[in-house]
Amino acid sequence: MIQKLSIIVPAFNEEKTIKEVLRILCDLELVNQVEKELIVINDYSSDNTRKLVEEFIANNPSQDIQLINQEVNQGKGAALHLGIKNASGEYLIPQDADLELDPKDINKLLEKAIKEEIDVVYGSRFLNGRNQSGLGWYANLFLTKLTNLLSGLKLSDMECCYKLIRSNIAKELDLKEKRFGFEPEITMKLAKVKGISFDEVPIYYQERTYAEGKKIGWKDGFRAIYCLIKYI
Repeated sequence: MIQKLSIIVPAFNEEKTIKEVLRILCDLELVNQVEKELIVINDYSSDNTRKLVEEFIANNPSQDIQLINQEVNQGKGAALHLGIKNASGEYLIPQDADLELDPKDINKLLEKAIKEEIDVVYGSRFLNGRNQSGLGWYANLFLTKLTNLLSGLKLSDMECCYKLIRSNIAKELDLKEKRFGFEPEITMKLAKVKGISFDEVPIYYQERTYAEGKKIGWKDGFRAIYCLIKYI
């Protein structure tokens, strides 16, 4: 039985959207009356992200929200490692601090895990068709196909942020990648867990531009290839 979900929110310079993301997450009612905790990892932001999160917590004392501040900027992967370590729910899921994904879709992953007793459920931005522009779509398609080839999985979107994972499984993984290599590394290491059950569900996706704060770049794509091969 799932009693609590840990939602991990890595945040680096997300002052434009962080309060809205937290508001949506706090208002979100999870299926089966599952409780939630929010774990915000402020990755040494140089804008007002930390202040805004502190104000939000102060103004919402009834909500289960932790704020953990990194002393130096280390990257999304490092923030997620810290979130996984501090998660107390039976399952955990990352939530980016922007608005590319709709937090309401977390219930789709959670419902799948509960009904079918699945260990890992990935969100997929592409099961409902192509909704990403330019080179990003081709890069994700290539990386996902390479992931499937090397791991034996049958995914459609390896790079998606939404990865619902049993916390005890995630905590046992020896994760190393501190930046965006987190996605391929955790996928390859999950694929090696004996007897693990995997599935995907379609989710909503609204791509943001680099002008709006998107941070992943072409160098991260090459790093992802390196990670996929390294963690076979």
